[in-house]
Amino acid sequence: MNLPWWVPAADAGALRAATPLAARALGEEIVLWRAAEGAPPNAFADRCPHRGARLSRGRVVAPTAAGMPATLECAYHGWRFDDAGRCRAIPALPAFTPPETHRACAWQAVEAHGLVWVGAPEAPRDPPHATALPGPPALPVEAALPPRRVLCGPFDVATSAPRVVENFLDTAHFGFVHEGFLGAREETAVPDYRVEPDALGRPGVPLYRAWQPRASSAARGGAWVDYSYRLLGPWSALLTKKAQINGEEAAPAEAYALWCNPLDEESTRVWFTICTDDLAPDDEALRTFQATIFGQDAPVLESQRPRRLPLSGGELHCAADRLSAAYRRWLVELGASFGTC
Repeated sequence: MNLPWWVPAADAGALRAATPLAARALGEEIVLWRAAEGAPPNAFADRCPHRGARLSRGRVVAPTAAGMPATLECAYHGWRFDDAGRCRAIPALPAFTPPETHRACAWQAVEAHGLVWVGAPEAPRDPPHATALPGPPALPVEAALPPRRVLCGPFDVATSAPRVVENFLDTAHFGFVHEGFLGAREETAVPDYRVEPDALGRPGVPLYRAWQPRASSAARGGAWVDYSYRLLGPWSALLTKKAQINGEEAAPAEAYALWCNPLDEESTRVWFTICTDDLAPDDEALRTFQATIFGQDAPVLESQRPRRLPLSGGELHCAADRLSAAYRRWLVELGASFGTC
């Protein structure tokens, strides 16, 4: 399939050299594997081209003294494929050299943000923004994000990836869905804010101020928080937060990156990267806090109908929704229609 944008398929730490890992992205079954510990990840369609068995049921075979590289071996007939997908051996025909056309369908694979990301072998040149997103979305250097990074997830939710992203960009639900954490019913008014595109045309909000009773896992009381949003890709986004106490910015600063894997049109696997200056809470405390927040979002997300994000009408909008409306328009411009209707 043609895939102009990369998607996260698995936690990089879960991909061990000895064992292939079954994964899924954009409705496709994938197998991930490494030639050795620490080696770059490889990704194939999880289907042997010989008789269609799942390659994830196979094993990784180490390089041989005779010059055979590390290969992924099919569990059915033992066909072996190198990291480019080429078949290097057919046990039923030991003297046969498989032709160049005997190949598994190899995807691109790379590690970023503690995840294994996959992309199709040949990304199309259309829509025009495709060439501006050549690899996994990057955390912006100019944002000077806090140095500590904690990966949270995965969380599976029965809705489309665009619904998840739009919820992440939405602040009007804080006082209702996250009451006592990110919002309060006494402070539900959405202030006026500007939506500004970046150099790649991705919508964002440079400043949005909100009252939060408990803005982070380490917070001990309420504070006004300055938010900044930016989209990183069609299914990823970044939120930066800086609390204001007595009118002055207070440390620590935090940022939350959202990474969505559209498993199919109406189900999504989600990870978050928390970036923070705070060294006090341990990793599990941060993961527990994020799991609590997303656990509040998930039932609402799964209740939405249609599960695919409507881009051609059918839902009402108000001025508080200008960022989500800009996101919907941007998806149309990108041609990123997966999970939309």
